[in-house]
Amino acid sequence: MMTQEHAFCIAVESLLKTTSYTSIYVQIRVLFDELTRVMNHLLALSCHSLDVGNMSPLFWAFEERERLMEFYERVSGARMHAAFYRPNDIDWTGLNHQFFLDVSLFARDCFKSLTEIFVVLTTNNIWKSRLVGVGSITFKDSLSYGLSGPVIRSSGLKKDIRFLRSETYASYWFLSLNSFLGKRGDSYDRFLIRVREMYESVNIVFQVLGNLTTSGDESNKGFEKKHDFFSFFNFIYKEKKKPN
Repeated sequence: MMTQEHAFCIAVESLLKTTSYTSIYVQIRVLFDELTRVMNHLLALSCHSLDVGNMSPLFWAFEERERLMEFYERVSGARMHAAFYRPNDIDWTGLNHQFFLDVSLFARDCFKSLTEIFVVLTTNNIWKSRLVGVGSITFKDSLSYGLSGPVIRSSGLKKDIRFLRSETYASYWFLSLNSFLGKRGDSYDRFLIRVREMYESVNIVFQVLGNLTTSGDESNKGFEKKHDFFSFFNFIYKEKKKPN
């Protein structure tokens, strides 16, 4: 996964003291990190729901996951073991206007699948009975075991390195994002956190795409002409307003 590549690149850049937080390639890394987060959470939730006995979310999740893996393949040639990030750079070969347009269309449309999965599972009494109060982790145990991610946040511990000035990476410090906490530390809390993180990842994708495109105001006219950027959002909203 590209997040593992990102960790390697950050290590190399830290050693070379060439870390950047605002470059274009850094923002594209954030874009793929968040797409990877959605991909991983979809796999976790769909397989979990299948184990519990609900099959529908598996098909919805893997349909969206297939589209995400297609983005991997388009930029690196590999669906899972991608080689896209480079220290202080990325592979620009597969990046073009059409690619970013497809990503923006995916971000716009995937809300439907995420909502379907969320509604089907949260209204299922069998799902709740097998998750609520199961696998609870206390605040103290989370620290003792050195947990991270949704697991440690489900216990109520505010641990997300994207929010720490001393540990943040890429361009997260300059984005508007939220992190979510649980109360009981059980499996149901972890399910809710993963769902909300997927919605938040889509929000971050929109922010990154917005940073990579022009806003169309007077101050950006020269910038738009110089770099010949394409305003994806203008196209999306125009397409959305078209009558059927």
